[in-house]
Formats: sequence, structure tokens, C-alpha cells
Amino acid sequence: MFLLLGGVLALPYALLAAAFAQLLGNDDVPRPVGAGLLLVAAVLAAVPVFLAGSRALEIVAARALLAVDLPEPAPGHRIDRETRLRAALWIALHLLTGGLVLFAAISAFPMALVFLAGLAGVDTGAAPDDGFGPLGPGHPVAAGLAGLALLVALGYAVAGLGALAASMAPVLLGPAQAERIAALEARSARLAERNRLARELHDSVGHALTVATLQAGAARELLDTDPKFARRALRAIEETSRRAMDDLDHVLGLLRETEDGRAPAPTAPQATLDGLDRLVADTRAAGLTVESQVSGALRGLPAVVSREGYRIVQEGLTNAARHGRGPVRLRVAVPDGRLEIELVNGLPGTTGPGGGGRGLDGMRERVLLLGGQLTAGPEGDRWRVRATLPAPREETG
Repeated sequence: MFLLLGGVLALPYALLAAAFAQLLGNDDVPRPVGAGLLLVAAVLAAVPVFLAGSRALEIVAARALLAVDLPEPAPGHRIDRETRLRAALWIALHLLTGGLVLFAAISAFPMALVFLAGLAGVDTGAAPDDGFGPLGPGHPVAAGLAGLALLVALGYAVAGLGALAASMAPVLLGPAQAERIAALEARSARLAERNRLARELHDSVGHALTVATLQAGAARELLDTDPKFARRALRAIEETSRRAMDDLDHVLGLLRETEDGRAPAPTAPQATLDGLDRLVADTRAAGLTVESQVSGALRGLPAVVSREGYRIVQEGLTNAARHGRGPVRLRVAVPDGRLEIELVNGLPGTTGPGGGGRGLDGMRERVLLLGGQLTAGPEGDRWRVRATLPAPREETG
């Protein structure tokens, strides 16, 4: 099919060549005029071969008909000269081989058909001396046998040319270096966006589930002896779950934005360090003792620093609740030009916190994206997390 498509596309060129051959063979047409028309026609015929749209169509045809894995051209990307020349050579070869295959098929099929009809006793009206096909007059049996042989050879030729075209397509239609770089950048952007969504989901919803689990366990233990505490815990679970749904709706909105390129529907605003007191209160309500110390003005921080700082504190408290032991000491400070966060809690026995690697990786990614530093690990019988983020003051007024 791919070669036949090339033959069909070559038909206008063949008709144009035949018309100009007849024109140049006419003695009434001055030779300079004929030569000028031929030059203009050659230029016009060559233009489509070098168009970016022609290359894109050939890539689509190769993917569909040759089953070649070719990347789609980047929209709006400028094609360099070397890529255009490779594509032009491919298109010229496609038209040439396709035209030859189509001509051979048109020539061989009638001869073979007449021969087979004669063997079947069907009167085709062809006399022994009738001429048909490109082999000339006479000898219809020989012409028919030649047609059959040509059809068989044509089948093998089509298979071989198809395999050759499939092997040459990546070479002549493959992406240029700039296109490869653009594709890698697009893939990196998609992976970065996927990681960002994973961090948001892990840090927000994961923290809410941890707090809700701890509160539910405490309510179950004290349901009979302290029903008031159990009711407070259930109320806290309700509020925590509601905020988790808001965070989940926000993350899903970001996902919709990345999938269709449109702005997401309005969702809950992302938490910042302005909500630090509530975060600490929720963690305490879950049964974890938190000693909090805040120094400096948190409201003057850049929005992105305040947001990422909140997520770091949230993940640190979550890990302490899941894997730590004893009270947690939280320190948040805003000295000149930076945000400092420190969380310290006891280790569970003699080993460090288990299963918190993903959360630590998320914190490390957040810090590195903002050009900060993060250290996390055991110090004696304590687990310490320190994060420092550059935080230039936002201009006001």
C-alpha cells in the first residue's frame, strides 16, 4: 500500500512530464519558450517535495503503512536544511519506486488476465496477432506468461522495497537534533509535572490520612473511658478529611490542567505557613506532642517559599507521627534572606524511621527546586531534619 500510494502521488508528475515532452516535440513551439516553461514546471514540481507539510504527511504514512516508530514532528518547530534534504530525498524515492511499481502492475495485470482467460476457454476477442501490453504485437501466450512472471516478480519486489523503505524511514524521516532535544525537553517537563503532582498528593492527602488514623485509634481506645475526647477526635477526623478532600480536588484540578492545557476549575487555595498553627494543632489533636517555636515574620515570605515550607513541615510531622517516638520539637525561623525549618524527634528504638524514604525524597526535591539545602538523619537517639530555603522579601507597596 505504501508503494501504491507513492505511485498515485507520482501520477501528476508523470502527466506533467508527458505534456511537456509533447510540447517540446512540437516544432511550432520556440525552443526558448519551451525551455523556460520546462524550467518553471520543474521548480513548481520540486517545491512540494521540500515543504514541511509533505514531510509530516510522509511520516504519518510511514507510521501507518510501514509500522515504523517515528516521532511526530514538533508543532511550530523550524526544520533545518539537512532535515529538509533528507525528507526531499525520501519523497523523491517514494514517488519513483511507487511510480515504477504502479506502471509494472498496470502493464502486467492485463497481459496475465488475458492469458488466464484464454486458458479457461473464455473468448477475449484477442486475435493471435493482436498486440497488447508493452511487449508489442503478436505472441499473446508469451506475453501472458511474461505478465504472470512480472506479477510474481512484482510481488517479491514490493515486499523487498517495503522492507527497505521501513529500514530507511528512520534515517531519512527521523528527527533532527533540535527535534530530539525538543522531545527530550517535553518529556522532562511531563515527568517533572508528574513528580510535582505526586509530591502534592503524597504530602497533603498522606498527612491527612496519617492524622485521621491516629485520631481514630485514640478515639477507639478512649471511647468508653473518655467519650468527650472520642467525640473531639471524631470531629477532628471530619475536619481533617474535609481538608484532605479540598487538597485532593486541588491536585485533580492541576492534573486536568496538565492533560488538556486549559486552566483548571477554581479549587481550594494551597496551604502556606500562614496555616502553620492549625497544622500543629491538628497534629497535637492526633496525639503527638509538638513543641513549636516560630521566630520572624512568616507573612512576608514569597508565596512559593511559604507554600513549600508548609509542605516540608507537614511531611516532617507526618513522618514523626508514623515512625518517630516521643515529642517533636519544631523550629521555624526567618533570618535575613532565608527560611529555616528544623524538626527533631526520638528514634523508634535503636533504628531510624522506616518507610519514610519517599517523603524525604519529596522534601529534598522541594528544597532543591528552590536552591536550598536539606539534611536528614539520626543524631544520637534523635532524628533531625533541617531545611534552609532562600527567601528574599517580597516588595510591598
